[in-house]
Amino acid sequence: MFEQLNDRFAHIIKNIKGQGKISEKNISDSLRDVRRALLEADVNFQAAKSFINRVKEKASGEEVFNTVTPGQQFIQILMTELSAFLGGENDGIRYNSSGKTIILLAGLQGSGKTTTAAKLACFLKKRWQKSSAMIAADLQRPAAIKQLQVLGEQIQVPVYARLDSKDVISVVKAGIAEHVQAEVIIIDTAGRLHVDDTLMDELKQVAELAKPDETLYVADGMTGQDAVTSAGAFNDALQISGVVLTKMDGDSRGGAALSIREVTGKPIKFMGTGESMKDFDLFHPERLAQRILGMGDVVSLVEKAKEVLDEKNAAKLQEKMLSNSFTLVDFQSQLAQMQKMGPMSDMLKMLPGAGKLGNLNVDDRQLKWTDAIINSMTPKERTSPEIINGSRRKRIAHGSGRPIQEVNQLLKQFHQMQKMMKKIGNKGRMKLPFGFK
Repeated sequence: MFEQLNDRFAHIIKNIKGQGKISEKNISDSLRDVRRALLEADVNFQAAKSFINRVKEKASGEEVFNTVTPGQQFIQILMTELSAFLGGENDGIRYNSSGKTIILLAGLQGSGKTTTAAKLACFLKKRWQKSSAMIAADLQRPAAIKQLQVLGEQIQVPVYARLDSKDVISVVKAGIAEHVQAEVIIIDTAGRLHVDDTLMDELKQVAELAKPDETLYVADGMTGQDAVTSAGAFNDALQISGVVLTKMDGDSRGGAALSIREVTGKPIKFMGTGESMKDFDLFHPERLAQRILGMGDVVSLVEKAKEVLDEKNAAKLQEKMLSNSFTLVDFQSQLAQMQKMGPMSDMLKMLPGAGKLGNLNVDDRQLKWTDAIINSMTPKERTSPEIINGSRRKRIAHGSGRPIQEVNQLLKQFHQMQKMMKKIGNKGRMKLPFGFK
């Protein structure tokens, strides 16, 4: 998502940097292009207008136009205002000082509330070490109750559910009483295909009973301007405390979802980017602004790396590199960890200037094919690849189902890697990667 917005901003930034001198006309032309880019990305008209006015106000005056690098300063203003447009700082979940925090999820049917409940519980458990429990309060769809139970088992988080009841109030009341020990209780409520009085009345009753510390509106990132309209309606009825964007890995323009912050005044707190339970994270406005403007997101890349890399294994790998004893077994282990970080194309997009590389749709199957080639080798061949002659290469290619050219390419690249590591080892010790100490 946001590829279209990213491409348009990259073009705008290139033009403004190319100006020898920034003038009122340069600024006006650039802002016209920014407005068009936002509207084409389905950003709400009023939200886009407000954003443009703020940038124009900040970019006006002698102080901006007389600087050494006015183009860079205009881009910084754009960056600052885009971060503010997306929400500024994210304070995450506001925990209740009593020790039990209740989170109510609301939204339209099909927005991903049930999956979001499980993802949020998983996030709180793994990232913030909070014990969670879930209540299946979507009594309109028995399938939603079963889905939450299945997801609860998958992430090992308890779920309170009653398939025999149609009284949502009694279910929520009993669920809260059931999970006395849980630090966080997440309530998955029912949705409708559209906003109606029945839905809002039921949600108000649940809110009055549960007295949630957080009421999060779950918005489908692919629904367009309807997401903005329904978010306003839910906020008027419930006074939501934040927003969760789902399905942000889709191919829609995404601007409407980002408009919710401007329209409701409520922060976007989390964002779902895939079907896996781990594809869920805090929403970082500044980082997303950097990615939209083509500045990368190295901090998120480092965080992803830290999640999958083990410090002890990294230390062992460093020693192997320095002693020139790095083998294909170690290389295969690194490939496995890279795959855990997600699609390579997504990782590359987090690097500054990635937009200049053009299409980044890297074929992640290549990692699997490389793994298959190494698996087709004998233990001796993996530790001593120099013994792999022509006949061995043919056997490995046949066993892995890959062309012999790919086997040759892998061995050549590995040999080059060994030579590079030997040079590094001769120059002395190096720092551990990804922020390890």
